[in-house]
Amino acid sequence: MTARLLTSGAVLTGRLSSYTIVKELDKAADDGAAEMQSLRPLVDEIRSPADRPAIVLRYLDSDLLTESNKKRLSRPEIKHVARCVREALRVLHRDGMVHTDIKLDNIFINRGRGAQRLFEVQLGDCGGVVSHASPFARNGHVIGAAFTRSPEATLQLPWTTATDVWSFGTALLSLLLGGGYHLFNPAIEGVSPDSDAPYPASYSTFNDPDTTTIIDFINSQDPPAKPFACAGPGEIPPADREFVLKVMKLDPRDRPTTEELLGDGWFGEESLDTRAPLPGGGAQPGEAEKRGEGGPGSKGAPHPMVHG
Repeated sequence: MTARLLTSGAVLTGRLSSYTIVKELDKAADDGAAEMQSLRPLVDEIRSPADRPAIVLRYLDSDLLTESNKKRLSRPEIKHVARCVREALRVLHRDGMVHTDIKLDNIFINRGRGAQRLFEVQLGDCGGVVSHASPFARNGHVIGAAFTRSPEATLQLPWTTATDVWSFGTALLSLLLGGGYHLFNPAIEGVSPDSDAPYPASYSTFNDPDTTTIIDFINSQDPPAKPFACAGPGEIPPADREFVLKVMKLDPRDRPTTEELLGDGWFGEESLDTRAPLPGGGAQPGEAEKRGEGGPGSKGAPHPMVHG
């Protein structure tokens, strides 16, 4: 019975209603309720059949990984996403909770009509939410996906709500770059896992001998290749680059909180989108090609950030 519980056509009985499975979306789907529209809400809990715990979440059309891979988002769309995720994180962080897994496929959307591509944006997959005071956080438990994980979580140092702020920055960076390119993904050609900038001296104050040994080794190497340093206005608009650098400080104590981000001027500025078209197309109205500027690469070429 358990193996067939969530197959198409199965009928589930919850506290509030009955539900018929029409499509399997994710075998490991789990989420949490929230008071704000920026968090994907829990609709019901399944009570029958009772041999496998299940919940019902609000349906949304797609996720940002899927949508951004289809077509790069415009700057206004990216800022709309950023406002929604910032608000979701603010709600969690206000209560001392850490999401731990901010990434594009955990940000869900309802499509708009006409020129409005994204009607609603909600942060989901709250199954890994924990208190910043929990043993998981204090002991540096491994969290999230490798290339969205904060430096402190990667080094298995104690982490706080600041780890979500870093991952928020990686999500925005992926949206800005477009083309399915994720800067910290070691699988990308020409980028190795040790290509981050050297860690700041402030990391020594974490007083973790193993971490100090690792960081001393990294900092003793030749000047590392820094892919983000290769990003010019054609890849990331200057205002966006400044904002990403602000939220992705290597030392978590230097990152702004979600409360501090409420008043950040980036959310209201409307500077020009300087990004050049992606190889093979996918540019947005208002991007560089609209102004007659040539884009880096040609159809079928790798993302320009790969080779700088």
